[in-house]
Amino acid sequence: MWAPLLDALWALPLEKRIFGAVLLFSWTVYLWETFLAQRQRRVYRTTTHVPKELGQIMDSETFEKSRLYQLDKSTFSFWSGLYSETEGTVILLFGGIPYLWNFSGVFCRRAGFGPEYEITQSLVFLFLATLFSALTGLPWSLYNTFVIEEKHGFNQQTLGFFMKDAIKKFVVTQCILLPVTSLLLYIIKIGGDYFFIYAWLFTLVVSLVLVTIYADYIAPLFDKFIPLPEGTLKEEIEVMAKNIDFPLTKVYVVEGSKRSSHSNAYFYGFFKNKRIVLFDTLLEEYSMLNKEPPEESSSESPPQEGESPETKAKGRNKKQGCKNEEVLAVLGHELGHWKLGHTVKNIVISQMNSFLCFFLFAILIGQKELFAAFGFYDTQPTLIGLMIIFQFIFSPYNEVLSFCLTVLSRRFEFQADAFAKKLGKAKDLYSALIKLNKDNLGFPVSDWLFSMWHYSHPPLLERLQALQDSKQD
Repeated sequence: MWAPLLDALWALPLEKRIFGAVLLFSWTVYLWETFLAQRQRRVYRTTTHVPKELGQIMDSETFEKSRLYQLDKSTFSFWSGLYSETEGTVILLFGGIPYLWNFSGVFCRRAGFGPEYEITQSLVFLFLATLFSALTGLPWSLYNTFVIEEKHGFNQQTLGFFMKDAIKKFVVTQCILLPVTSLLLYIIKIGGDYFFIYAWLFTLVVSLVLVTIYADYIAPLFDKFIPLPEGTLKEEIEVMAKNIDFPLTKVYVVEGSKRSSHSNAYFYGFFKNKRIVLFDTLLEEYSMLNKEPPEESSSESPPQEGESPETKAKGRNKKQGCKNEEVLAVLGHELGHWKLGHTVKNIVISQMNSFLCFFLFAILIGQKELFAAFGFYDTQPTLIGLMIIFQFIFSPYNEVLSFCLTVLSRRFEFQADAFAKKLGKAKDLYSALIKLNKDNLGFPVSDWLFSMWHYSHPPLLERLQALQDSKQD
């Protein structure tokens, strides 16, 4: 199929070959993803009744709701993906990247910054590029939130809250992205022959700092974090953490229900300062979606910020979250990732990959043909080089790496489930997985190829089967 195209590419000048190969690979990946998505959509369309093996864990009403939800998400993903791929191709074909770079240069010169201020021009370019991306992505995000998520009962936001949140996210992103990028470009400029080592060390430090401060200083800008109230759940969490030598310092509950009814939990921190964060939607006792408003004031009290008038009504349609024993089982799984070293292993793999990419970048950055392929004939800006090499040239490698990490992630998930089993949580984790699948309208039937390529967590039935033998624990 691709042989004539490849022959035609090989006859072109080197820079044209590079440009053509980038576009060809991009569309090949898109078509592959579309092929996989269509296989999964066929499953959604044809599996209209609860399979026999699911009869004991899922009722027909929930099964149908999850099927329709996933079908809508799949349709949305197809159109948004097609738009994104088309937009990227148009930008490349019509020289959008060099145009924006030149426009940034004009803006800088009018502000009194000449060509020698490459880092300043790079920051203007980056700001405009991310602003363009945010604006073009906004309609898709609005549709996903207020049509799909709203239709299936997950959205808890008003339009005003959504827009305020989007602006806040953009501002916070710029406050982090622009200073970090300017320092990285400066390090590359002055680093000499071994700049890739210094650049890698810088990004390592930045990533560790961001992971450390995220839940304490960044996440609270968007959601309210409160300490888990004293009680049985907190005491049992502390006992479980102590039993496996997890250096727990604090347990927080985040009010995730003001934006979505999806559930989550995670831990963060380094060394002896570990903290656990539980979404209120995970906790049956604390989920705002389970609270009945006082009868005398339910019709008079205005909704809280970010909460739509229908939020409480939606929440009363079902019991959200897990019981304390099930929450402990979920945390046993999460703490298993820590105890088994999965977090450290992921960091090591990430940093090895980062070092390799910076090393290859140091080799390729001097190739003028790479810049010429994307319309930069007379100048080779460092930021553009980073974009070309990391985003386009490394695309095949990134696809292979992503698949390998997905396979590894599934292995880690099975191991974490097994760890929870050893803690005697098999029965509660079994029921928790079913509840979370129901709360999030996960569809438990999947095409094997789609699952293999995309699922970082094993399918529900596979996890339940692994837990089945020791449920009585």
